[in-house]
Amino acid sequence: MISLLEFWIEFGSLLILRYFHASSGLLARRKNEEQSGLKLRDKEKPKGKFSKRAKKSQPPVEAQYVRKLKKTSKSLQEKTVEIFDGMTIVELAKRTGEHVAALQDILINVGESVGSEFDPLSIDIVELIAMEVGASVKRIHTSEGAQILPRPPVVTVMGHVDHGKTSLLDALRQTSVAAKEAGGITQHLGAFVVSMPSGASITFLDTPGHAAFSAMRARGAAVTDIVVLVVAADDGVMPQTLEAVAHAKAANVPIVVAVNKCDKPAANAERVKIQLASEGLLLEEMGGDIQVVEVSAIKKTGLDNLEEALLLQAELMNLKSRVDGPAKAYVVEARLDKGRGPLATAIVKAGTLVCGQHVVVGSEWGRIRAIRDMMGTLTERATPAMPVEIEGLKGLPMAGDDIIVVQSEERARMLSAGRKKKFEKDRLLKISDGRAEALKELEEVPERAEMPIIVKADVQGTVQAVTDALRTLNSPQVFVNVVHVGVGPVSQSDLDLAQACKACIVGFNVKSPPSSISMAATQANIKILMHRVIYHLLEDIGKMIVEKAPGTSETQVAGEAEILGIFEIKGRSKAKGGEVRIAGCRVTDGCVTKSATMRLLRSGEVVFEGPCASLKQETQDVEKVGKGNECGLVLCNCNNFQVGDVIQCLEQVIRKPKFISSESGAVRIEC
Repeated sequence: MISLLEFWIEFGSLLILRYFHASSGLLARRKNEEQSGLKLRDKEKPKGKFSKRAKKSQPPVEAQYVRKLKKTSKSLQEKTVEIFDGMTIVELAKRTGEHVAALQDILINVGESVGSEFDPLSIDIVELIAMEVGASVKRIHTSEGAQILPRPPVVTVMGHVDHGKTSLLDALRQTSVAAKEAGGITQHLGAFVVSMPSGASITFLDTPGHAAFSAMRARGAAVTDIVVLVVAADDGVMPQTLEAVAHAKAANVPIVVAVNKCDKPAANAERVKIQLASEGLLLEEMGGDIQVVEVSAIKKTGLDNLEEALLLQAELMNLKSRVDGPAKAYVVEARLDKGRGPLATAIVKAGTLVCGQHVVVGSEWGRIRAIRDMMGTLTERATPAMPVEIEGLKGLPMAGDDIIVVQSEERARMLSAGRKKKFEKDRLLKISDGRAEALKELEEVPERAEMPIIVKADVQGTVQAVTDALRTLNSPQVFVNVVHVGVGPVSQSDLDLAQACKACIVGFNVKSPPSSISMAATQANIKILMHRVIYHLLEDIGKMIVEKAPGTSETQVAGEAEILGIFEIKGRSKAKGGEVRIAGCRVTDGCVTKSATMRLLRSGEVVFEGPCASLKQETQDVEKVGKGNECGLVLCNCNNFQVGDVIQCLEQVIRKPKFISSESGAVRIEC
């Protein structure tokens, strides 16, 4: 008998041998099939409905995720997204139409840590993200928990040129600004605070009335609470009056009408009221809500009634504003001072602007170094409805830009850079959109001269107004190309640029250039036009455009002659052309020239048109025969004329465009 131990040893060795035998055969078989390129047969795989899919043994390839940014659509460019402090990524994604992951990637790029998509963000970071995707933003500041107090009204005085807007303000504040203005008209927008005898204070904005300053009036209506529409009683409603009404309606601002110059003999206030009512203004006397006050700036009458009307309108509007918190302000004007640098005149709409804060103004930034009121007095802070002048900006902002307060200099730099980048993108987009139209114009008008101009003015708003006015002088024959604009006097760099592009330099309301620059401009044959009144500037530029225009070629009748008799010369040789018929004519209008083209008319219809072969007066060959004289005329290849026919002398003339200036101040070039 075999012991139990021996049995297990013998049985275990068999198992081991069988195991290795089976494994080595299988391995050899697999090796042979791999060498021959064959795959294992699938006969052992289960077939049918419940067969399992073979799992891939290879690990997935690790590749870096690249986010595909969508191209900014034009609709997003034109869309304005409202943003506020504490906004989340999810809320911003809904308003911009972008994916949350895409906005989180941008958040990392601007240097912020990414937490939850529901974490609140500061309003500056939200603006940076929105600008990165190409959206325009509008900041919304909450008044929750802030101190809300009544504020003085901001009143803008509008109206037609020379209707007495500035004189009315002079009477209110007992100053004489109109006498200081060039030509007696306001050239830029001014802001003043007038303390009334009742103790109330009103912030007034004076806007220009000339047609060239339409953009300034639009800015005035955008930052104002009430519009005072000044209409001269002896002149009535004029084009700029209607334009001011349109600006006020577009801004949804109430209007108070001041009928000025009521002291003049030709004044007719009732006619003005009827004209205003016919333009859609609902006056109080006719059942509407627009107050009408008759005043005289010269006699200083009716000013108390105007003050009462303004304060009553402000009381009805219940004007209140947030006093604490970051300021919300708008730039009214901007200029460059030689000693203090870029200066911006601004009106605070809400909050308090404090000296030393970091601000972003449009696409410029800076730290407020000083705040001055309209009297030039230094102050530490500016409250709502207070016009102030701030200094400390790194660059000159545009009139109409918003002023926002940021936390640090780094944040101000980032916002400024982001806004400049978006401004450049929008500018290039407009250029690309207008390229097709420009090409179409060039095809329609093959011959078009270019007139490059460099504009320098005293303040930023005036620069924009003058530039817009010059561009209205574009015509099919002359293209007014404003190659450069700037604030300040004419400098050597302006002269170098003008010499490079053969431009004309326009200086408006700035100091005359030094003698060295004037002499250099004369030697380089560069024109420098210095003006202080917009009328004279546009008139001079209009004359230059007319001179530079190539003109259009036209056929014009230089003279007419009537055929009184016909003479025939017979017996000529074939070499001389055979028989000749001579028309005996008398010149009835203008003069007849031999080198001109002749047109033969019979009963008003054209019979022949061609050159003249011969023109004689008595027996002498002549080149020209004047009105009232008789002559003999031979037409080339035409003998079919009769007594009573009319021969017209045609000439080609170059017709130049005309510079037209209307009474309202609007100018244009008529071709």
